[in-house]
Amino acid sequence: MSRWLALAPLAVLVALGLLFGLYSLNRDPQVQPQAMVGKPVPALSLPNLEDGRPVALAEALNGQPALVNFFASWCPPCEVEHPVLVDLAAQGVPIIGVAYKDAPPNTEAFLARLGDPFTIHLVDRDGRAGVEFGVTGVPETYLVGADGTILAKHAGPLSAEDAAALWAQRE
Repeated sequence: MSRWLALAPLAVLVALGLLFGLYSLNRDPQVQPQAMVGKPVPALSLPNLEDGRPVALAEALNGQPALVNFFASWCPPCEVEHPVLVDLAAQGVPIIGVAYKDAPPNTEAFLARLGDPFTIHLVDRDGRAGVEFGVTGVPETYLVGADGTILAKHAGPLSAEDAAALWAQRE
């Protein structure tokens, strides 16, 4: 009897291993959470990069469809995506940039080096706005409709095709 009791922890460990193993085999790691899609933009005020003045995100949207891009100077994929954002801005697409967990001087240097596609620059130094949006990592881009509803989310760096498809969903 004591022999079976000694093996009980091992049996529990094997059972848990099987349970987690079977779960991971049936899980698609490419699925991105879209929890905020269809919901209103969080009621946030973030500091403006230029002067630190708080800006309400709803005010920054200005009642028009826009992209909200979470980026950081320390993020290599953000650097890869940046030319696509510059091209979008040249086409007249309003893009609100949110510097995620980044020091303002680093953000300013990043934009000076690569170009500035953003109509407004907001700072999310502590990452709370990212939590409100459901950011899982940078870069992430959200399409927000004129009524302030999040219409779509793209996780990872935007390609030109991704950007065109995302912006097309505004209608």
